[in-house]
Amino acid sequence: MMTRTPPTSGPSQTEGRPVVPSGRARSQERSSTPTPTAAKVRADALRMLGCVRMATVRQMASVITAEDADGRSYVRRAMRKLAEQGLAETNGKAGRHPIWNLTVRGQKALADGNELPAHPRAGTGAKAIRAGFGPHGIAVTDTILAYGGAWHLTGWQVEVNHSIKETGLSFNTDAVLAQPTATSEVRLFELDNGTMTQARLAREVWDYERYAGHRVWEGARGTIGTTYPFWQRHRYTRPTTFPRLHVVLAGKAEHLLDNRLEALAADVHGIDVAVWVNTLPRLQRGEPWYEMGMDAPDRRRRRYPDPPGR
Repeated sequence: MMTRTPPTSGPSQTEGRPVVPSGRARSQERSSTPTPTAAKVRADALRMLGCVRMATVRQMASVITAEDADGRSYVRRAMRKLAEQGLAETNGKAGRHPIWNLTVRGQKALADGNELPAHPRAGTGAKAIRAGFGPHGIAVTDTILAYGGAWHLTGWQVEVNHSIKETGLSFNTDAVLAQPTATSEVRLFELDNGTMTQARLAREVWDYERYAGHRVWEGARGTIGTTYPFWQRHRYTRPTTFPRLHVVLAGKAEHLLDNRLEALAADVHGIDVAVWVNTLPRLQRGEPWYEMGMDAPDRRRRRYPDPPGR
């Protein structure tokens, strides 16, 4: 049975300063905001693409400049200049809008300048865009921005692999937000842009429980030893609970997304990890998430047997 969680679009803005000025500033603040310099817009665009991997001019302008429609002209000029310098490029479109991504040279420029945290970054995204996955990537960026991404872009990673060699389980999480709390280290985000079958979407959600349920045996040779959750020993070592999974549904008319949400609730009934689900339009309006699963490590342990000791 689904329960609705309180509305939230992400962490409070008091938890950290934005990497670049927020495009959602109040109108009275906009009036006093100076016109951004060309160099600053280019630098901010590079940093944003380094975090979200791909974005349209609209998305970048909503974060980089204080203006609405007028802000796009600043960003367009900046992106043309970055393209001339070989730092950014377009490889496809989302509708009528070109999708921008960094080049390898652009990624290196960011790394050389220590512009972003040192954790691993995904590829440039060029191959994914050329393969037709650009609209999915743009929807992921919309999700990040709707979750308050303008205020903590440097905390995001996209296309983060989670795998367990022993079992062959391997999947990529669309976006991961580093947000340490007393009980959790990160939040996980999966985006379905309306292209997956219902069965495949449910299977991807269940993969997180399989990942959370896997345990590893540890102990010195000749001792009894004990088992520990794989994720807690080898991936997210600080939290006490498995990270919450946020599933965002997009790419279809709202009534169809609502139908998909209801179907997913039935497909993942009884799952033993925390799963919150929302549609992208509802998330952008700040409406509540639906809770479809709760973290239950004891039930998980009964479902997934311990590995044998040495």
